[in-house]
Amino acid sequence: MSDRSERTPDDVAGDRGLPGAGLVKGLAVTLKTMTRRSTTQQYPDVAPELPPRSRGVIALLEENCTVCMLCARECPDWCIYIDSHKEEVAVPGAARPRQRNVLDRFDIDFSLCMYCGICIEVCPFDALYWSPEFEYAEYDIKDLLHDKDHLGEWMDTVPPPPAHDPNGEPAKEETSAARKATVPAARPTAPGVRPDPGPSGEATT
Repeated sequence: MSDRSERTPDDVAGDRGLPGAGLVKGLAVTLKTMTRRSTTQQYPDVAPELPPRSRGVIALLEENCTVCMLCARECPDWCIYIDSHKEEVAVPGAARPRQRNVLDRFDIDFSLCMYCGICIEVCPFDALYWSPEFEYAEYDIKDLLHDKDHLGEWMDTVPPPPAHDPNGEPAKEETSAARKATVPAARPTAPGVRPDPGPSGEATT
């Protein structure tokens, strides 16, 4: 391979081609792209077409939250703040009232959140969901702290779960329900009547 210093002016001129060749090539590219359909979406005039399970904002289903604190403990950014209190609930037939946690505060600071989704994955009661909505920019960074009421409003934008794959394994709930449906219910015996022993010595009804 020849050195660059050994190239003659005629070689350089031959590489450049005819005068105006670059202009012609540029115009050819422009004409070619002018005949194609534009793929640029003029946001915000045209809303973008996002995948249905996009990670936009985190929504909260407050009635499912049991204040187990798993989401706040597993959050790598420590951007979830939860406060609660205990109250007694009278249960009919119970010897004493039971206690349950009542959610007072559930805030997510989206100025710190890195949208890893760990909080949604570790929630055992399906209280957190991904919403594809992403237009919640604020002029003040303090307004990016969403409380539980604000997070609850995003639940209306959460898409429904995808349909179950017919070739996949059935859900555990479906399997247990089918098993219970196939087991015949035991017939109650009359009071004072002992069940007859079966061939194996077991009592049958």
